[in-house]
Amino acid sequence: MKKASKFNLSLILILGFFTFLSSSCKKDEAEPNVSSPSLLVADIDGNIYHTVRIGSQVWMVENLKTTHFRNGEAILNVTDSTEWGNFATAYYCNYNNDNSYVETYGRLYNYYAVINSRNIAPTGWHVPTNMEWETLENFLGGYNIAGAKLKEKGSIHWGNANNEATNETGFNALPGGCRTPDGKFTDIGSQGNWRSSSARTDNSSWNCNMVYFSNYLYRNSAENDKKSGYSIRCIQD
Repeated sequence: MKKASKFNLSLILILGFFTFLSSSCKKDEAEPNVSSPSLLVADIDGNIYHTVRIGSQVWMVENLKTTHFRNGEAILNVTDSTEWGNFATAYYCNYNNDNSYVETYGRLYNYYAVINSRNIAPTGWHVPTNMEWETLENFLGGYNIAGAKLKEKGSIHWGNANNEATNETGFNALPGGCRTPDGKFTDIGSQGNWRSSSARTDNSSWNCNMVYFSNYLYRNSAENDKKSGYSIRCIQD
């Protein structure tokens, strides 16, 4: 009788173990494709970034703020509007040359900072290609609705017509504006512009754009925009 009891107890434990494994697998399979991986990342300056998983990709939740390349060498901070667009050299700036914007919106970088061999992104991360932006767009249902799922909700930072933004991905896109090739600052609060590492022509590159009154995620380029100052969102390697 004791042997039978021990046998039954062992059987129950074995069945319980496999039931636990089965339920764990089902839980993993049922996990949403949009979730937080609970990963924090630091750049070379010590700035900390939160991250979010969207489909097969892991993105930073904040715009890049670094003033140094990965190897510790400084990126040139250009404040003069004439100098800004004069050379095909790696530059960064703060919006309106005002450091108070950095905590919320990050910094603005030209294309030459993106493609520099010293690497602007932290180890294990990179500036997304145009194809990686397209992958994000497609996962979210297409360019005509992806922007609403990526933008911060409400009008604290975006304009008042940002009514349909849900930020359901947790990407938290903000309107950091840009710096034009002639050195002018524009569009903070109404438009966000993010770089890709993909060139389109000798003087233009593929970039992403979201505006306060639209649900769209635009992937586009403009003449001489390699010398524009745009935000950067890094993606995990």
